[in-house]
Amino acid sequence: MSTFDSLNDTFDVSAEIVKVEEEPTVKPIKRNKKPLIISDKGEDKEKDYQYARAQIYDIVEKMQESLNGAMEVAQQSDHPRAYEVVFQGAKHTADAVEKLQDLHKKMADVENEQEKAQVNQTQNNIFMSGSTADLLKMLKENK
Repeated sequence: MSTFDSLNDTFDVSAEIVKVEEEPTVKPIKRNKKPLIISDKGEDKEKDYQYARAQIYDIVEKMQESLNGAMEVAQQSDHPRAYEVVFQGAKHTADAVEKLQDLHKKMADVENEQEKAQVNQTQNNIFMSGSTADLLKMLKENK
């Protein structure tokens, strides 16, 4: 007699012991992982800049719409908390605009670094055929 026979009689349930076979193991699907290729091309940087710029513009526009709606609610309710929400929204909108300005500055810095890298190339092993007198004469003429 099992421990659940009294419950089975009470609820008029017949219990059968069923042996459960082992479930087949699930094999993980092998996926071909492609290596992440990071490109350092100028046009990729330009695309990233344009994308980031567009996203920030979109965020600022949505925040401005939300701010206008919150301002209407604040004016209608004349509740201090509503005005506080409006001021916080204005602060966040200003922060997004500041991020847009930072993006412009960073892009300008990258362009300046690229220009400096092209200009400040060191030349080694320069050969001059001539005497030291010729070299001194050329140096005096350059001054």
